[in-house]
Amino acid sequence: MKLKVNAKLDPKFQPLSIVCREMRENTKENGQDIVVAIERNKGYTTTYKTRIYKDGTGHDEENFRFIERIAKSLLWIAGGYKVIIAGSDVVGAKIKEAFSYGGLRDFDVKFMERVYEEKFEVKVCSLADAPKDKSAAAPIGRHLDGCRIGFDAGGSDRKVSAVINGESVYSEEVVWFPKINSDPSYHYEGIKEAMKTAASHMPRVDAIGVSSAGVYVDNRIMVASLFLKVPEDEFDAKVKNMYLDVAKEIGENIPIEVANDGDVTALAGAMDLNDNAVLGIAMGTSEAGGYVDPDGNITGWLNELAFVPCDFSEEAMVDEWSGDYGCGVKYFSQDGVIKCAPWAGIELDENLSPAEKLKVVQGLMKEGDERAAAIYDTIGAYFGYAIAYYAEFYEIKHVLIMGRVTSGEGGVILLERAQEVLDKEFPELAKQITLHIPDENSRRVGQSVAAASLPKLG
Repeated sequence: MKLKVNAKLDPKFQPLSIVCREMRENTKENGQDIVVAIERNKGYTTTYKTRIYKDGTGHDEENFRFIERIAKSLLWIAGGYKVIIAGSDVVGAKIKEAFSYGGLRDFDVKFMERVYEEKFEVKVCSLADAPKDKSAAAPIGRHLDGCRIGFDAGGSDRKVSAVINGESVYSEEVVWFPKINSDPSYHYEGIKEAMKTAASHMPRVDAIGVSSAGVYVDNRIMVASLFLKVPEDEFDAKVKNMYLDVAKEIGENIPIEVANDGDVTALAGAMDLNDNAVLGIAMGTSEAGGYVDPDGNITGWLNELAFVPCDFSEEAMVDEWSGDYGCGVKYFSQDGVIKCAPWAGIELDENLSPAEKLKVVQGLMKEGDERAAAIYDTIGAYFGYAIAYYAEFYEIKHVLIMGRVTSGEGGVILLERAQEVLDKEFPELAKQITLHIPDENSRRVGQSVAAASLPKLG
């Protein structure tokens, strides 16, 4: 695979965006259409149509590897508990084997079962019976009328704002430690205290909007790192409906909307840019994503880009949690920086935490160290190709890039190299997509106001 912009420190990098393009090119003459669909709650369905080599022409394994990566990507972008393969019984059978208990994607199967509370399945059908898209996109957000509470639940601090007709009249940030507390009453009381404080600064509360890391279905907490230490039996009984329960304490029948913090960040960016089709990506402890579609809607997708593959190379680094290779968490996070450091000739003390290791590299970057610059150069190349891969699934006009990995001069290099990839390798996307690093202060204030704007009154 020849790239027009190389990942400086990673010669084995095989961008999935190029794999998609080459598969379409190579199967023009001897290919067959195939549809991969993912179904989630309420029958919402997301589909992806492409071409593969004809079954039985000696490319069955190649076809499977490609479609397995597409199915994996769709699962973590849109979310769901049913994979439908339409157009190839051969590939379908292999996908069914991979996405099963004890199979290649055992982790993904069990995770999605937990999120959607449904048995995972893979269905194989003809192209004629391929499902159609069924969207959950809803015009959530941008509602600024009335007296609203905006709550942003972070892992190290919680932020709350009292918002009257779109203006923040009170905001506070409070340090808390949700990830190390096993008693869910700690979380409950912290959330309640924040909301009651905001409520005390307004004549009434008309609506509550919540921005929180994790996976939410119908305003219920399905998976969230904030409750990492809470035992599973207590999670179901005391955590799942926590935001709904706190809202009832603030007042009966107050509308509440809970959204993933990545989506709310993208919404805040869309409000700031006064435009839509915004993909927000935060590179910090992990890779977080959020999306506002071309109509200004939040889609109800997972947008868990940390577990979306971007590298097709089977020699790519494996993520310890999911057991999969080439996924975003090892490319667009502090782990990505740490991974590249030895390739750049930088030795990091193993006794340091990941955050401290990142600080060492950032310190070298400030000193003008060329080895540190090569790390950001490499991540920038990764990112440019990943944006093109994300564009296979999202309609994008703006990409917002944030998080501690992008701070300082390193972020500038990262952005420049990503732009070069788009310019040289994907000129059609370069014309359509603008990359932004938002101002941190406006982003913080914007986040809680955007959260407050989630519910619609009446």
